[in-house]
Amino acid sequence: MKYDWLIGNNIMWATTEEEKIGVVICSFRGCVSHGLTLEIGETVQILEKCEGWYRGFTTKKPTVKGIFPTNYVYLKRAVVTNRGQYETVVPLEDPVVAEVTSTLQDWAVLWKQLYVQKHKVDLFYKLCHVMNELIDLRRQLISGHLTQDQTCDVKRHITVRLDWGNEHLGLDLVPRKEFEMVDADQISVSDLYKMHLSSRHSVQQSTTQGDSLGHRHGEAFRIPVPHHLFMNLKSFTYNTIGEDTDILFSLYDLREGKHISEKFMVRLSKNGGPKNPEKMDRLCALFTDLSNKDMKRDLYIISQFIRTGRMLLNDSKKGPPHVQYRRPYGCAVLAMSDVLQTISEMKEEKDFVLKVYTCNNENEWCQIHENIIRKSSTKYTAPSTNYGLVISLQLLRGEIEQVQKDNPMVFNRGVAITRKVGFPDVIMPGDIRNDLYLTLERGDFERGGKSVQKNIEVTMYVLYADGEVLKDCISLGTGEVCITEYRSFVLYHNNSPRWSEILKLPIPIDRFRDSHLRFEFRHCSTKDKGEKKLFGFAFTPLMREDGTTLTDESHELYVYKCDDNTTFSNHALYLGLPCCKDDFNGCPNIPSSVIFQRSIKETLWISTQLSSTKLTQNVDLLALLKWKAHTDHVMDILGRLRHVNGEEIVKFLQDILDTLFSILDDNTEKYGPLVFQSLVFIINLLRDSKYYHFRPVMDTYIQKHFAGALAYKELIRCLKCYMDRSAEVVRQDHIQDAMKALEYLFKFIVRSRILYSRATCGMEEDQFRASIQELFQSIRFVLSLDSRSSETLIFTQAALLNSFPAIFDELLQMFTVQEVAEFVRGTLGSMASTIHIGQSMDVVKLQSISHTVDSRLFFFPESRRILLPVVLHHIHLHLRQQKELLICSGILSRIFSIIKTSSLECSVLEDVEMMVESLLDILLQTLLSIMSKSQSQEAGCPQCTAEITGEYVSCLLSLLRQMSNIHFQQILENFQSREELKEFLLRIFCVFRNLMKLSIFPRDWNVMRLLTSNIIVTTTQHLSPALHKNFTDSDFDFKVWNSYFSLSVLYINQPSLQLENLSSAKRKKVLDKYGDMRVMMAYELFSMWQSLGENKIHFIPGMIGPFLGVTLVPQEEVRNIMIPIFHDMMDWEQRKNGNFKQVEAELIDKLDSLVSEGKGDENYRELFSLLTQLFGPYPSLLEKIEQETWRETGISFVTSVTRLMERLLDYRDCMKGDETENKKIGCTVNLLNFYKSEINKEEMYIRYIHKLCDMHLQAENYSEAAFTLLLYCELLQWEERPLREFLHYPTQSEWHRKEGLCRKVIHYFNKGKCWEYGIPLCRELGFQYELLYDYQSLSWIRKMEAAFYDNIIEQQRLEPEFFRVGFYGRKFPFFLRNKEFVCRGHDYERLEAFQQRMLGEFPQAIAMQHPNLPEEAILQCDAQYLQIYAVNPIPESLDVLQLDRVPDRIKSFYRVNNVRRFRYDRPFHKGPKDHENEFKSLWIERTTLTLTHPLPGISRWFEVETRDLVEVSPLENAISVLENKNHELRTLISQYQHKRLPGNINLLSMCLNGVIDAAVNGGIARYQEAFFDMEYIASHPDDSEKITQLKDLMEEQVHILGVGLAVHEKLVHPEMRPLHKKLTDQFQMLRSSLCHGLAGLDKLSSACLGASTPRGLFTAHTPMSSESIKLIHRHSEMGNLLILTDGLLVEHPEDVYHIQPSPSSSSLRSTHSAPSQMINPTGSRVGSPSLLDKYKHNREMLMLLPSQRDHAMYPNIIGNGQPTNLQRALFHQVIGPCKPCSDPNLSVAEKVLTAPSSWSLDSGTRETLPFLSTHVGNVMAPPVPPRNLPPVTPAPYTCIAHQYSIRPGWQ
Repeated sequence: MKYDWLIGNNIMWATTEEEKIGVVICSFRGCVSHGLTLEIGETVQILEKCEGWYRGFTTKKPTVKGIFPTNYVYLKRAVVTNRGQYETVVPLEDPVVAEVTSTLQDWAVLWKQLYVQKHKVDLFYKLCHVMNELIDLRRQLISGHLTQDQTCDVKRHITVRLDWGNEHLGLDLVPRKEFEMVDADQISVSDLYKMHLSSRHSVQQSTTQGDSLGHRHGEAFRIPVPHHLFMNLKSFTYNTIGEDTDILFSLYDLREGKHISEKFMVRLSKNGGPKNPEKMDRLCALFTDLSNKDMKRDLYIISQFIRTGRMLLNDSKKGPPHVQYRRPYGCAVLAMSDVLQTISEMKEEKDFVLKVYTCNNENEWCQIHENIIRKSSTKYTAPSTNYGLVISLQLLRGEIEQVQKDNPMVFNRGVAITRKVGFPDVIMPGDIRNDLYLTLERGDFERGGKSVQKNIEVTMYVLYADGEVLKDCISLGTGEVCITEYRSFVLYHNNSPRWSEILKLPIPIDRFRDSHLRFEFRHCSTKDKGEKKLFGFAFTPLMREDGTTLTDESHELYVYKCDDNTTFSNHALYLGLPCCKDDFNGCPNIPSSVIFQRSIKETLWISTQLSSTKLTQNVDLLALLKWKAHTDHVMDILGRLRHVNGEEIVKFLQDILDTLFSILDDNTEKYGPLVFQSLVFIINLLRDSKYYHFRPVMDTYIQKHFAGALAYKELIRCLKCYMDRSAEVVRQDHIQDAMKALEYLFKFIVRSRILYSRATCGMEEDQFRASIQELFQSIRFVLSLDSRSSETLIFTQAALLNSFPAIFDELLQMFTVQEVAEFVRGTLGSMASTIHIGQSMDVVKLQSISHTVDSRLFFFPESRRILLPVVLHHIHLHLRQQKELLICSGILSRIFSIIKTSSLECSVLEDVEMMVESLLDILLQTLLSIMSKSQSQEAGCPQCTAEITGEYVSCLLSLLRQMSNIHFQQILENFQSREELKEFLLRIFCVFRNLMKLSIFPRDWNVMRLLTSNIIVTTTQHLSPALHKNFTDSDFDFKVWNSYFSLSVLYINQPSLQLENLSSAKRKKVLDKYGDMRVMMAYELFSMWQSLGENKIHFIPGMIGPFLGVTLVPQEEVRNIMIPIFHDMMDWEQRKNGNFKQVEAELIDKLDSLVSEGKGDENYRELFSLLTQLFGPYPSLLEKIEQETWRETGISFVTSVTRLMERLLDYRDCMKGDETENKKIGCTVNLLNFYKSEINKEEMYIRYIHKLCDMHLQAENYSEAAFTLLLYCELLQWEERPLREFLHYPTQSEWHRKEGLCRKVIHYFNKGKCWEYGIPLCRELGFQYELLYDYQSLSWIRKMEAAFYDNIIEQQRLEPEFFRVGFYGRKFPFFLRNKEFVCRGHDYERLEAFQQRMLGEFPQAIAMQHPNLPEEAILQCDAQYLQIYAVNPIPESLDVLQLDRVPDRIKSFYRVNNVRRFRYDRPFHKGPKDHENEFKSLWIERTTLTLTHPLPGISRWFEVETRDLVEVSPLENAISVLENKNHELRTLISQYQHKRLPGNINLLSMCLNGVIDAAVNGGIARYQEAFFDMEYIASHPDDSEKITQLKDLMEEQVHILGVGLAVHEKLVHPEMRPLHKKLTDQFQMLRSSLCHGLAGLDKLSSACLGASTPRGLFTAHTPMSSESIKLIHRHSEMGNLLILTDGLLVEHPEDVYHIQPSPSSSSLRSTHSAPSQMINPTGSRVGSPSLLDKYKHNREMLMLLPSQRDHAMYPNIIGNGQPTNLQRALFHQVIGPCKPCSDPNLSVAEKVLTAPSSWSLDSGTRETLPFLSTHVGNVMAPPVPPRNLPPVTPAPYTCIAHQYSIRPGWQ
């Protein structure tokens, strides 16, 4: 309505200009007219706006447009191109943010699948965590509040997580540059390859291409990253001291026995808190500049405790309380090796507790930390509790400035920077230090006449020359302010104290020279006054007279005597005295009248270490800086410079350089060579990584401070002299040093020339140029020398080549680009070729070329054209000899990168042309060689080989990508002959094929793989005209064409090009960028095929398989392009041979192999039928042959192939899916029969025989496996014909292969217990062994045959049940669709279990609830319907079954094996229904099914071939029932008479009871009422003989029962006598009633029939009709009975013993495990075949509840739920599956065997149940099955009989 209102009010919609894209921030349901439904988070593109509304669409559904409120959308900036109807809008946002957004959307779908489908719960939760992290990081980026460094760090974290997720989800790897996705069109393929590698290894290593190359070539040193240890003192719980305490922390190296760091000092009050309250929670230090070497040291954190208070802690008498002494207390130690790994892995502080140990002997205080470390427990006392020092540690990395930026919270806490003692490994320019570290080591003092030793305290001052005490120049440790006066701690009663206390003296540089240290020694008395008496002093100046400082060593100072009255106001009084031994030697004449006398026996040892950037201890360096004072010794001074320490040189670098050039200006000729050497030494010193950071200092000096305008002349002269002498001098160390310093020498030369040119306005320019020319001549001379015989010369040349590229930038300041390029070309060209020099020089030479390519000079197009030929020349030489391939690939990669970058700005045609001419062919040869080695595994390192292969592939692709059509034409025209062109084409086609076959690039490198495919198809399009032009018609060359076709086929089948496997978004992206490259190649392939003409015949049948593989690609256009090629192949072979058998055979073989691999789909079947339509468009082809023959043959062929495709696709779907074994076996059987019967492909037939055999073995269908393998055995003859190796069979004779097969088949028959089938094979093998007199094998096979006979007699075999299954509907596989089968069930498998199994195999199927054939609508519907019911086998071997003496176990086998016909019955009423006795009108509809093959066979099921239908009358059914029962009784009684059954007669008791009791209660009486009635006899005059036969059978049964009771009486147990008496009484009643009924029948029949029958109907047998005779004969042979689930009983005349269930529908509602053929007294008869006609096919019945369904389907059950008389009669006749189910003579005992306990039985028979159950319980249990199966119902009667016959011991 809103939209209509806007339109109705003529409010115009305006096209948006800025508002183009937005994100939905609130869901909108589109509840207005034309409203667009929006979900929060969706992206919308806006087209128009009007009055607070936008009109647009979501990016997910661009076709659906609508309106939405403006305030529901957050607008984003965007870039709009092609404004208008087809405009493109791209959000203007950070590329990383955009990538995160799109990636999270892609992950969302896969993330849910991890939990829902794949159940990878662990990865599900990990990915969830990563996604949340990405959302948070994305939010930080969008906020815009990050610094530049923080932004880079966040992007790095994002890319790491994106790559992790993509890898674990199987998505593509994303190449990145500086954290952003790269555009493959903007960079070279080589760069793209390197970015893939970089992204794959680590996102943190993703750097610019230039940086990576610089590191690779060693242009920049890898500066070691310093470590910094952050320490925070959290608490000190050792609170029992009760005095102020100083804690001194330092890092101690146990191996070297020294402290490597300054000390960090913390002052605590006597309460344990910081003495300065402001430092609460700020007691932290940062130990800086720890190198990797330091981290590997045996480091410890040492904390020493110095208390300030009384002399003795617990003795208040020792000293007054107002006098404070520094006294040692304790020490704590923490090993860094124990905590380093922990703090390295954590990003936050980690707490540690340090125990404080006290020293037992103060004399060993200086070693307490070592004693604790070495666990010398006798020298210290451990604390009694676990209290101590609590510190936290954290390890930081990086430069200190960066660490401060990254950890502002650490440095905001007032952290104390604690440096290393001495300089770090890397000395940074501008690092100003002037620290003197002094260690107060020890002293030796006299006792002074006292009885006890002294308590000595040392006081130290720093004094200036005028006697002024310098303030704040002494530091006890960082963290506290500096002090003026230092007081040592006091060791109690010790005249030889060892302090080992380190102090730092940060003396100002301007005060250092004239300052000295004075040490005063006092004895601290512990008496009441607590006086500190001065008794001596020592001193030392900080600098000597020569200007050097104290050396870094230990100094032994003299101690001078003095007392408290001594004043030091006149310091000159002692400064004239010697301070130490060395000083005394310098002052030999000391007057004896001096005030201070030296104490000969007293000394003080101190050690010093200077860390100063302004002061030096080196005399030689000072002499150089003051050379003018010693002009006579300049030569010697310059010579000694090389022995000066590097640290000293870099500290005074600028001063030294100024000095050197001033010396050079003073006397060039005299000092020039020495100055040159000194300059070379200093330059090379800066190459050391420790001083590498001073290179900028040198650069700054050259640019701003260097003033040697004339220096260039001498430098050039010296440099040229060195080079010219390189061929003569044996020792060339100085020459090599000069070559290494070439870069900075040229910097000085060029800067000097510039200064000179400025000063003279460009004078002597020509002379300078000439000197440079001469210098380069000398350089070329050095490089051209033969170095094979001189190792020193090799090093000289190597040094020159390494340094040479570094001078290009300096030369460019004085010369043009072309001039410098000519210099370089001449120099590189002077290098010896590869064959003249060694391998080491090869590397150096290529590295120099690499540096040249990396230089700025190579970026200029004008210089690149000059340099490129010589660079390519050397690379070509190396590639030709296969040397240094990795370095060459790096150079080429860099060249291609530069050319690609330049091509975006200017033309690079000439560059590409040079590279094509020089490299294309040699690159192909190199790649083929590398690929060949990798395939043959000749290469040593597979990873290195893969890296080299990838490098060269990327180089080749880069070159091909840069080539235009002009380049291709030029290279093709440059070939001198067809052979050269042929070799080139073969090479490039071979390389392309290997690229696709060897999978050079990993699967997830999709960007790289797609670009590679694009380059290949483009190159192929350029080369195909040359192929057509030069190798067609008379010049046809099969090899080249075959290579081309093979390449095309491989290309189209590439996995990376199968877009159907990609997501829709990814597929669209690929299509937009490249299109469908398969279609491009297919068109190219078809075009080339058409150009072949008559030469097409050369590719028949060779290319049929490959082309067929292309047609199986699921791309419609590709198929449409390729299908006509098969028409051509058929046509050309038809022309040549008159048929296309080759095409047909090859096509079928390849179809099988390709579809089995998983290729092809349903649409292919329809597509292939296009061949039949292709004969029309080409009438000219058909005119050359007989059109009708060709057409019929072609259509027949296509029809056959289409049918094969149907079967193959079904086979593929079954094999690749999680299908059951039955479906796979059935599909394989279907395909097997097709190959045998329709297309007669023996080899394929045999292959599928073995596949089917393997499936049977896996499913444990051993009999079926034997029948399957027997098919192959029957194809072989007993001949000696040799057979080739095939499948798993070796090369052998046909006889031996057949023998092996027979043995295997016999083995499988044995495992499947089908010994009867194995016996003929045993005989056949025996006959063969007998012919060959192989008696050993004959003996074995005869024993096997005998064992089979024994097994037949002795072992129990279960009779399987058989089920008819109908598969209806188009959703079934082709081999099942609308067909019916009979299946052989598993052991113990009943109908309901079989139904469950089938519905489990076809979960989408609907169970049909009736046995009638389905309607046409069901057959054609897109669904699955299953119709299942049981059927009974009709044995073929009737003779065996009729023999009385044949054991039942033998008969049992023939009843259920080799059976091809099966039967099932459906009861129905014919005519008016007699409600009093329904037997009168109850007919049987008998259906006989004939299978295509007998069971068992090669499958457990076979298709129904024919079905026959007959009707059985009620009288015939009754005759059959009685015949079967009489035969059963005779057999059982006979077995007990001859004692063939064990002594337990329960079986006989139950059988007699079942017949007699059922007869007494109305069983036979029903037959009498139905068929002996006068009305029935009158209405059925043709049934007289049958009625007589029925009467005779009744009389016979009475006779048999009498015999049975007599036998029973002899064998019955005394406890069973009551049962026997009951049976006898009931038998008398039965006989009397039967005699009365039969007598009445005789009278009735005589009256009705008259005198024509002498003995009456039942005394004389009249002739019967032929049909009746057949029926009776059939009944007499074997009878059977069908038991129906709806309570109706009919008989089967074909099976005497084992009666199968009746057909039943697929109702699965039964809740018990009883056989489905048993009668349910509740009337539950869902799906019974006896449904009334009006309820058949009624779908509504399926919707009724069970109770409703019963009444609806069986209306003859009365309202109170009681069955009718007929049903009640049938309930009395319940029997197991092997009892005649409509036999009225059934007893209760027989019901017990088959019916579940839940069934209701008649009241008159219930009393016998408890008694019988106790006696028959043991015989009811079936044999243990061979494998675990679900519970089954009790075994049929036949099985029980078998148990009795084979296990006589059972009770």
